[in-house]
Amino acid sequence: MRHVLYLAWRYLRYHRFKTVTLVLSIAMIVYIPVGLRVLVLQSREQLTSRAQATPLLIGAKGSPLELTLNSLYFSSDLPATMNYAEVARVQKSGLAASIPLYVRFRAQQTPIVGTSLDYFAFRSLRIAGGRVMGRLGECVIGAEVAKRRELRVGDTITSSPESLLDLAGVYPLKMHIVGVLAPAGTPDDLAVFVDVKTTWIIQGLAHGHQDLSQPEAETAVLKRDGNRIVANASVRQFNEITEDNRDAFHFHGDTSDFPITAVIAIPPNEKSSARLRGRYFAENQTHQILQPTKILDQLLATVFTVQGFVIAALVLVGVATLAVATLVFLLSIQLRRREVDTMNKIGGTRWRIGSVLAAEILFVVLAGLLLAGGLTAMTRQFADSLIRVFLMA
Repeated sequence: MRHVLYLAWRYLRYHRFKTVTLVLSIAMIVYIPVGLRVLVLQSREQLTSRAQATPLLIGAKGSPLELTLNSLYFSSDLPATMNYAEVARVQKSGLAASIPLYVRFRAQQTPIVGTSLDYFAFRSLRIAGGRVMGRLGECVIGAEVAKRRELRVGDTITSSPESLLDLAGVYPLKMHIVGVLAPAGTPDDLAVFVDVKTTWIIQGLAHGHQDLSQPEAETAVLKRDGNRIVANASVRQFNEITEDNRDAFHFHGDTSDFPITAVIAIPPNEKSSARLRGRYFAENQTHQILQPTKILDQLLATVFTVQGFVIAALVLVGVATLAVATLVFLLSIQLRRREVDTMNKIGGTRWRIGSVLAAEILFVVLAGLLLAGGLTAMTRQFADSLIRVFLMA
């Protein structure tokens, strides 16, 4: 048997190109559907882990998927907004703690997340440098934002207007970076965090401008009526909050009526969760409450259905490739007729000659399977990093 294996090995070594081609073909036949399956399963774990850590989301009635993606991953289109008063409503119920989210604006391509300090504890985010924001106009940036844009504590980052043709409401606000988050491997690494009130300033619901009672602002005054001063369009508004002008910023209207996109509700137990969900099931209710895991399960069910079709197509391609490989082996045997006759003339039996040919096929198949197994093991080991890089792209 040792001589049979030796002859088979020498033949495969001599025809290196054909051997490598067949090994790679068999390896890809096995690896592609299996590796794809591994990546999809790991992707599911990555996506659902964040959803599982978020008990409940409350938002205005609309698309549950948009609300989930916007609140968890800071992506998708802007969902319908609701009043900030919903945060107090959840808190007063005593059934859950509440964290506001207003994810609407961006600094270039970086999402600006308006929230409260409770968000950092909720997501177990650590400050790698600096501190958390404590005043209007201050922000904390994710680790990837700091790395990609080469920013650090003490620098500034400016919000982007939603439209270049409309700077009246949403105008650029220069925000001071007071903290940088430690890497978390989540979408939080790619965001800029501010107090929700800062997002309202970006939207134009609050602003600061020069003191119209001062003599240097006289050119900006349209009319004076006692203590009432009416300014004209030339009044200079501040696009940066500093120590000198911080007190000049003021809100117009009741902040409980100001917009947010979602409320993260954190009930202490399942009973409180069920009771809170029950309060949002009335037909006249203008808000919705949802469990992010269920929404993502529905999305992933569609993904897995598509994956099934893709794998089925890959299997068909694999069968076709295997048939071609078989044909290559059969044609190779036909082309080696003179070689087989020579082995027969020097005393080789039909069984031994057949064993040599079978050993060649076995070597190729085993090498292909081992290569596919190695690639699958590497995919499983580095899948988390690959998926994280893909999500962070």
